[in-house]
Amino acid sequence: MKKKFDFRRFIADNVVVVIFLILTAIATPISGLSANYILQDIITRIGRNSFLVFSLLLPIMAGMGLNFGMVLGAMAGEIGLIFAVDWNISGVWGLGFSVLVGLPIAIILGWAAGAVLNRAKGREMATGYILGFFMDGVYQFVVLYLMGSLIPMRSLAITLSRGYGIRNTLNLDSVRQSLDNMMMVKLFGLNFPVGTFIIVAILCLFIVWFRKTKLGQDMRAIGQDQLVSNASGIPVETTRIIAIVMSTVLAMIGQVIFLQNMGNMATYNAHRQTGFFAVAAILVGGASVTKATIPNVFVGVVLLHLMYIVMPRAGAELFGSAQIGEYFRDAFSYGAIALALVLHAWRKRRGVEIDRAGLRMNTVDPAAKGGAV
Repeated sequence: MKKKFDFRRFIADNVVVVIFLILTAIATPISGLSANYILQDIITRIGRNSFLVFSLLLPIMAGMGLNFGMVLGAMAGEIGLIFAVDWNISGVWGLGFSVLVGLPIAIILGWAAGAVLNRAKGREMATGYILGFFMDGVYQFVVLYLMGSLIPMRSLAITLSRGYGIRNTLNLDSVRQSLDNMMMVKLFGLNFPVGTFIIVAILCLFIVWFRKTKLGQDMRAIGQDQLVSNASGIPVETTRIIAIVMSTVLAMIGQVIFLQNMGNMATYNAHRQTGFFAVAAILVGGASVTKATIPNVFVGVVLLHLMYIVMPRAGAELFGSAQIGEYFRDAFSYGAIALALVLHAWRKRRGVEIDRAGLRMNTVDPAAKGGAV
């Protein structure tokens, strides 16, 4: 029998998406921006940000929630780019070199993060967030003091005048938009970075394939029930670590793609908001702490960044200051994360209450059945 569509349930399950749709629908005409401008910016941002957001899928599938610790991978990608610029390796080869340098760093950091999160089961998101702050300090120490002193650097142009430490802003002209321009196609007056989209499409196919593998099925089983998975012989802790390692490696590649599009890198803080924006995007797309899909990624990137495009301009039109729009943008982004987490906690608690009520109803007094002896 076909289930009847429940409109109220649909709205409750997609309240974050609905809120952002309403906000952008109101702000877009107020902003006065042309459809061509908005579409071009959205296309650029999909290519630039999607890979980073995809790095969140596997930990969610493994029941570890939103991986705020993905910033560790972003740091690894930035270190790879520093060496690519220092060695003057340009173009797509420079991006490939950055990934090769960042890969072992991301694997090591991911393994360490996974081991820490295994000791904080049930509190992975908060632990990952704090872990990101801790590793940021280590990253600052390496880049500010070790590079140029203990770690030899060949280019004086990227080091501070004192002879060691990397400059605050790193010019990435040697690799700037090298992936985007590799297969740039113009259609209907819009530029499509086909090369970047192909990389994202390959990742989508990989995720679809990976879910069907033994390891992917193990992750899904662990995400549903760790105790049952452990009893079934699945190595729960090792599988969770693998999920975090893969997420960290994907975040590293995603940060390289992101920064090559930007063309420059804020050496000491480019990674700090990476996890926040990726988490906000996937939640705005309708994902939850326990369930996320490929469409959630694309819907979230489009909705979140559409708001980022139109809100400052709408603020300028309404209040005479684009800064007001920036404040609204940040407030709604943080609000999306808070609302999604609150809704998840409420649904989880509500589900437990319903299960308990069902157990009480199934536990019937034998005397009530007329079977008293």
